[in-house]
Amino acid sequence: MTTKKTRMSMLDGLASPAQSTTPTPDTPMMSTNRALRSARDAVDSHQVWELDPDSIEDGRIADRLDPDDVVDLRHSIEANGQTVPILVRRHPSVPDRYLLVYGHRRLQAIRDSYRVKTVRALIANLDEDAAVRAQISENTARRDLSFIERALFAQDLVQSGFGNQMQVAEVLNVTRSSISMAITIAEQIGRDLIRTIGAAHGIGRPRWEALGKAIETHHMDRDQLIKIAGAIRNEATVACVVEGVRFDPNELSVQIFDAVMATTDVPQNSPKPAKTPRAVNRKQSADLTVNGKTAGKIVRSPKGVSLDLEKGPFADWIEAQSQDLIEELHARWLQRRED
Repeated sequence: MTTKKTRMSMLDGLASPAQSTTPTPDTPMMSTNRALRSARDAVDSHQVWELDPDSIEDGRIADRLDPDDVVDLRHSIEANGQTVPILVRRHPSVPDRYLLVYGHRRLQAIRDSYRVKTVRALIANLDEDAAVRAQISENTARRDLSFIERALFAQDLVQSGFGNQMQVAEVLNVTRSSISMAITIAEQIGRDLIRTIGAAHGIGRPRWEALGKAIETHHMDRDQLIKIAGAIRNEATVACVVEGVRFDPNELSVQIFDAVMATTDVPQNSPKPAKTPRAVNRKQSADLTVNGKTAGKIVRSPKGVSLDLEKGPFADWIEAQSQDLIEELHARWLQRRED
């Protein structure tokens, strides 16, 4: 670690005009500095660095509405190490400081850890525009954003000056009309209400569009809707802390959306808060097939998820291997969260 930092400090110092070597007629000052910076960038691009988490700033455009729940990820990194490096770029004006390109959850998990002191990172030579493009590429490749997360992200990209609607559409690989519609929906609903509702994966454009039109048509009080949404989220938090009730964050977000949507038929100035659910109460099941034949069901209930396999040799084998299988699946899940 000390050797790496010393090596980088030497490169930084050599690249600085104040400490540059004396130029020769064959090697002008600017050419010398450019060569040294190129050498430093080459070292960066082929090395995974161990950086102080506090030396990294996160000023990116937010692209997720999920809560920063990184407890499981922190436990995984503490037990198994950080397998996937984050990506940073050098601060343009402050020595030994870095700007985060992607890897917010990994960075936050390590910041929260008492056992892990450094974060593994790649250092890329990127300008602001290239950094945003890298962030977009990494996140869309790893986990799809919900419709409303994409809408807010597109809105932020346009407002930040990254590009116009056509340019943002090209980067996100969608049509300009879809970007225009998404931004309009986000404006109709309002950023604060959207953030209180959450990502709501599974709630697509038509329902968000219906909510936005209802709010605009009935001139509904967004602050009142935020109170309704916030009351449901707060009760879920209290139930989690006091009673140990666990809520799936996305299912809770969907319930909040449904509760807000249910108030849009109520005349303005008299919206009635929907009854706050204490836990997810829907019971859902889906068939599981093997080689095109039904082999059992997976059932989701307020108590959790259960697997119901039909009697036979395969079910017997699953029973015998259940502990190893669940540990393997849990490890894959933790890896996906880190990704």
